Amino acid sequence: MTNMNHLLALAAAAAVASGAQAQTPKAELESVQRAVHVCASCHGENGVSAKALIPSLAGQPREYTIRQLKDFRSQSRSETDIQAYMWGISALLSDEQIEGFADYYAAQKPPVGKSTQPKLEAAGRAIYEQGLPGKGVLPCKQCHGDNAEGASGFPRLAGQKADYVYKQLQAFRTPLRPHGVVMKNEIAAMSAQQLKAVAAYVQSR
Repeated sequence: MTNMNHLLALAAAAAVASGAQAQTPKAELESVQRAVHVCASCHGENGVSAKALIPSLAGQPREYTIRQLKDFRSQSRSETDIQAYMWGISALLSDEQIEGFADYYAAQKPPVGKSTQPKLEAAGRAIYEQGLPGKGVLPCKQCHGDNAEGASGFPRLAGQKADYVYKQLQAFRTPLRPHGVVMKNEIAAMSAQQLKAVAAYVQSR
């Protein structure tokens, strides 16, 4: 089965599981197909991004992907540089299709970590594993996993591009990521250099 057919099958299965019609309407499948092509153009084949500021979707926990797509669809996630793309794409998706996407990307092989700044990564590892007790910052691993693999509603960070992670950490300081209450609290006392260190470390995992 090709990746495209696999995705369409997952979307149909999600529709059945949710109590929708067993036969996913042709128009719904066509909208999934269009969206998959658009997703691949930015997020890479099978969800592994080659672009510094575009996240990889491969290996993300399904609950996290569902939440982000629904946030884009409701326009509550509103980073200005991606509004035009993600608001438009997510507006085409039903709940069943979103669940199909989440299942598909969760099953893809995650990106391989890449080490580029060993000293910065070492500083990031200390924060990731131990937090910053003097500033009330908890270890990142408490939510994102010992190996940054993510869990449930918390995203996989391992192998994610450092530039993207740093940009998102900055976004949590603004109203653009309204559902990141935990992150807003944790990074409030962190310096830009500390945020960059964490971003560099998770990219290397």
